Amino acid sequence: MSKHDLAGVYVASITPLQQDYSPDVEAIPELMRFFAGRGCHGALLLGTTGEGPSFSPSERIAIFEAATTIKDSHPDFRLLAGTGTPSLDESRLLNRAAFDLGYDGVVMLPPYYFRKASEDGLFNWFRQIIQQSIPLDGALFGYHIPGVSGVALSQDLLARLKDAFPDQFAGIKDSSGDPRHAEQIGERFGTSLTVLTGSDRLLSHALQNHAAGCITAMANFASPQLRIVWDAYQHGEEDPATQTQISAWRSVMENYQPYAPTLKALLSKAYSMPRWPVCPPLADIPEDAADTAYQELFG
Repeated sequence: MSKHDLAGVYVASITPLQQDYSPDVEAIPELMRFFAGRGCHGALLLGTTGEGPSFSPSERIAIFEAATTIKDSHPDFRLLAGTGTPSLDESRLLNRAAFDLGYDGVVMLPPYYFRKASEDGLFNWFRQIIQQSIPLDGALFGYHIPGVSGVALSQDLLARLKDAFPDQFAGIKDSSGDPRHAEQIGERFGTSLTVLTGSDRLLSHALQNHAAGCITAMANFASPQLRIVWDAYQHGEEDPATQTQISAWRSVMENYQPYAPTLKALLSKAYSMPRWPVCPPLADIPEDAADTAYQELFG
């Protein structure tokens, strides 16, 4: 059982957009209520699925602010802000804005343009970020997604950050998709590092290796099933049948990448949400492919 305050099932939320690709901030509160009503403990705004790097700092802050109204109806719903850019100044700005708005934590990409930065350089970058933009009671999660960012967060780097900032450096979102990596992190850190897996398929496996929960794209529609698996684990049980269904859905979704346009189409078809576009360079999924994905998942 995970006892960390931020343990649980989080949706890596899509971002509603207008037809001119500007954020549809008026749609965000209702989307958050939808997620809260389907068992999510919280949401990550502007991660990979949320197309975070596509937006300017002012747009990102407006999106962060729009989501905070969920606290009026669901005060325990947690909000995590996707931040982290190659710019120290911009990253600090986004972090401060998120915490000023009452966010529970930030999930930070490493400085992804600089793919050959040394471990000492990465440690210094995170140190500057934490000292200058993370409150003493704030939580920073490193975003380990080397297949996208090109910058891995090594176990030694995680250990250095945890030793230097035991409270502010909460843990990682592990989107490596590697079951062995989940095992190694669990073996080395136990529950001292709050790990939120980014792979629906690995939820049960990650929980068995001391993870605290998940942040996943598929939680946009599969959060009730993810919550069943998480709840079972909190009671010392497992639900292999539900995990098998989740894994099967994930296999379907992997045929329709990137996830953002597919998820926007699926939410529109399944739950009568607007058919929001994605921001270029992403492209909307063709209608016939969206119909096929819908049938494979829900038909």
